[in-house]
Amino acid sequence: MSEYRLEMRNVSKAFPGVQALDDVQLKLRPGTVHALMGENGAGKSTLMKCMFGIYKMDEGEIIYEGEHVRIDNPLQALNLGIAMVHQELQPITERSVAENIYVGRYPTKKLLGAIPVIDHETMYSNTEALLKKVHMDFDPRQRLGSLSVSQMQLVEIAKAVSADCKVLILDEPTSSLSQREVEALFRIIRDLKEEGVSIVYISHKMDEILRISDEVTIMRDGKYIGTWESKDLTTDKIITHMVGRELTNLYPARENVPGEVVFEVENFTSINPRSFRNISFSLRKGEVLGVAGLVGAQRTELMEGIFGVRSTDHGTVTYKGKELRISRPRDAIQRSIAMLTEDRRATGIFGVLPVADNVSIASLDRYLEMGLFLNDSKIEQLVQDNVAKLSIKTPSTKTLISSLSGGNQQKVLISRWLANDPDILILDEPTRGIDVGAKYEIYTIIASLAKQGKSIIMISSELPELIGMADRILVMCDGRLTGEVTGAHATQEEIMALATQFE
Repeated sequence: MSEYRLEMRNVSKAFPGVQALDDVQLKLRPGTVHALMGENGAGKSTLMKCMFGIYKMDEGEIIYEGEHVRIDNPLQALNLGIAMVHQELQPITERSVAENIYVGRYPTKKLLGAIPVIDHETMYSNTEALLKKVHMDFDPRQRLGSLSVSQMQLVEIAKAVSADCKVLILDEPTSSLSQREVEALFRIIRDLKEEGVSIVYISHKMDEILRISDEVTIMRDGKYIGTWESKDLTTDKIITHMVGRELTNLYPARENVPGEVVFEVENFTSINPRSFRNISFSLRKGEVLGVAGLVGAQRTELMEGIFGVRSTDHGTVTYKGKELRISRPRDAIQRSIAMLTEDRRATGIFGVLPVADNVSIASLDRYLEMGLFLNDSKIEQLVQDNVAKLSIKTPSTKTLISSLSGGNQQKVLISRWLANDPDILILDEPTRGIDVGAKYEIYTIIASLAKQGKSIIMISSELPELIGMADRILVMCDGRLTGEVTGAHATQEEIMALATQFE
C-alpha cells in the first residue's frame, strides 16, 4: 500500500494566453499538514481546483488511496472525501448557518410517507453537534449575513469538516481571522491530523507555515520547484525558493518627508452607537499614516465613514483648511480621496468585467470628449501603463479580472485608484492574501507615492508591516482611538498594549 493518500503527477493546465500549470507534482501523506507555497500566479489555487474538480487537467493523473481516479466536478471530489475551503468565500448570506453548511446535501424526510422534504430539525441538531466539535459558538439558525467576514470563514471551515473528508484543502484560511480565531483553527487542524486527515494549507504567512505544517511544496510560475520537510526550512529559505532570488529588504527605504497637515478629522462619530466614536486625527502631505487594532476595533468602519460609505452622527473632515461634506463615495472621489476596500471580492472587483474596465472605471470622467464620448485609445493607454507599472500578470487587458490570482486582482484595484491620481489614498489591508514578492512591489508603490507628496492612510493587521512602512501609527480599540506611536521606533508590544485598552 502506498505511503501517500493522494498523488498528483505531471499535472498541466493552460488557459488562453497563459500556461497556469506545467508538469506539477504533489504528494500528500495521511495525518499531515502539507503547505503549498508560491507567489501570486504561481498556480497554487489552480492546482487545487484541478484536484477538487473545478478545472479539468490538460495532462496528468491523480492517484487517490492507491487507485487512479478521475474527478470531473466538486460533487465527485466530496463523495471521494476531498473537501476545499476557497480563498474567496461565496456565502449565501440570507440563509442560516446550518443551511450554508449543508447546501446541496440537505438531510431529508418523507412527508406523508412519499414526498421528500428537508429535515430541518435533523439539519439543525447535526449542525449544533458539528459546531461543538470544532469549538465554534454559533447558533445554527442564525442568518449567515449577520456574521462578520472572519466568522463566515470559520463557518466555511466547519462546512468542510462536516463532509468527513480524508483530504482537506485550506486556501488562505486565516486571511480574515483574528489571532484568537487563528488559534481556534489550528486546534481544529491538530484534531483532524489525529484523525488521519491529509491537509493542504495554502498561505503567504511564513510564521503560520513553519508552525503548523509538516512538509512544504513550493511552486513558481506554474512549475514545481521542490518539496521539503518544514523543520529544514527557514523564512529566508522559503522566500528564496519562491522568488528565485534572495530578498535582502522586506520594506523599501523611507525617502518621504512629511510636510504640512493637509487632512483633519475631528470628533468623528458613527450613527451606530456600537461603532467608532469621537475620533480625531491629522494627516500630513507625503505621510504614511498606519492604523492598527484588533478585529472589531472599527478601523474599516471609520474609513468607510470618511469615504461616505457609512452614515455618521457628527464630526468634521477638513482638507487643506476647507470642510468637506461627504455623503457618498462619489463626493470623496471628486475631492481627490480614494479608498481600497478590505474585501476585494465583495466591494472591490467587478468580476464580470475585464481588467481594462476594472482599472479605468473610477477615472472615466477624465476621458470624455465633448462630455459625450469616451476616448477609447487614451483609456487603453492608461490601462496599459498601469498594468506595466504594477507588473500585473494577465494574458491581456480584455481578460476577466475574476480569472486572475488574488494578488493580481489587488494590483488591479490599486491601479484603479492610481489612474484617478488621488491626493489622499486610504488602503484597507492592501497586502492581504498577497505573496512576499508582490508585497514588496506594493510597498514600493506606497513609498513612491508618499515621496511624491501623496498622503496615505494604511490599515493593516500585520504589525511588522505597519512598523516597516508607516511614519506614524494610530491604534484603535473598540471604536476609540487609544494612542499614537512613531512608526520607525514602535514595537509590536507597544501597539498591542494600546490595541487592548478596553473600557
